[in-house]
Amino acid sequence: MKKIALSLAVSLATGAFMYQVQAASTLPEPGENAPVNQFITQVNADKTVTFRLWAPEAKKVNVVTGATDESHVTHVMQKNANGVWTWTSAVMPGNLYEYFYEVDGLRTIDSGAPYTKPQRQVNTSLVLVPGSLLDVRNVPHGELHLLTYHSRELNAERQIYVWTPPGYNATKEPLPVLYYYHGFGDTTLSAINQGRIPQMMDNLLAERKIKPMVVVVPETETETATTTPESYRYADIRSQFYLPNATLGDRELIHDIIPLITQHYNVRKDAEGRAIAGLSQGGYQAELSALRHPESFGWLGLFSGVTTVTVPDEKVTQRLADPQSINQQLRNFTLVIGENDEVTGKDIKGLKAQLDKQGIHNDYTVYPGLGHEMDVWRPAYARFVQKLFK
Repeated sequence: MKKIALSLAVSLATGAFMYQVQAASTLPEPGENAPVNQFITQVNADKTVTFRLWAPEAKKVNVVTGATDESHVTHVMQKNANGVWTWTSAVMPGNLYEYFYEVDGLRTIDSGAPYTKPQRQVNTSLVLVPGSLLDVRNVPHGELHLLTYHSRELNAERQIYVWTPPGYNATKEPLPVLYYYHGFGDTTLSAINQGRIPQMMDNLLAERKIKPMVVVVPETETETATTTPESYRYADIRSQFYLPNATLGDRELIHDIIPLITQHYNVRKDAEGRAIAGLSQGGYQAELSALRHPESFGWLGLFSGVTTVTVPDEKVTQRLADPQSINQQLRNFTLVIGENDEVTGKDIKGLKAQLDKQGIHNDYTVYPGLGHEMDVWRPAYARFVQKLFK
């Protein structure tokens, strides 16, 4: 069997999930302590996965695994006497995996499983095989807060997620902050459920591999009358959507979000105590905001990001022409790309060449054999946060 391409996601919380700092219950982890049920997808004790779908009237059902079009693998399922279609994988390494079903030609999520990939149009399910940094371990847990606020820049009610480390206390020394933007087509829950930020932060902190910090996950889409992505053809996204959306997003970040976080949390206000990163479209937001505001950010990470190589911005172009100022501003400038990424490969590789030509310091990583997918972004995130604020 071809290896199922990895792509994590799952539960909403690390320890306590909070809404406006009000406690709420957590969800069980997919694949953990799941009851034996011959009608649902199951992670087996040997770390194989049995995919099941009850569709007694269907003529043909496949399960498709993998995170990208290039890595999708179709597996023919067999129907038993109860009308349940099944297929069992080989032993899987610990990770969060993406899959969906094809039922007589129709793509569908797994109707017998509660875990789906957080997207603006949901069409993919998730299954967690334990045994990685993504697990909920018996370690001290941070808290995940959901804040609702009024954005003056967008004249809209907006929401952000905020992770605080275990034992966070507003009376202690101010903590540094990482602002992290999700990608095109996803939602803020993508970073939480599929990106597994709460779980990774808990586990890395327990291993003493990262500094205590606050992580803020804003919405990458500004959702105004002219900056809603579904209003554009895919071919127009780079030429018409990314720059106007990121410009508004930058104004929201500087004038609404950062003041909100400063008001609600005891955080540092200096550039060296503030990082920004993003994946795919969120990488473009991070590049724009970090380089437009050298007084605000001292760390920058672009994970398979859209960049100003394909979507130019005049202010960023001016900054890139002054390499000394960028080298003075950024303690770390991380660039990450999957070897086979056909979506933003030109963006990251082009920016890398530009930075090297200008003598701008950068930390560049290529993930072999991978494309535009979470198996690049999760480990890239884990490596990036280990560099921060040290």
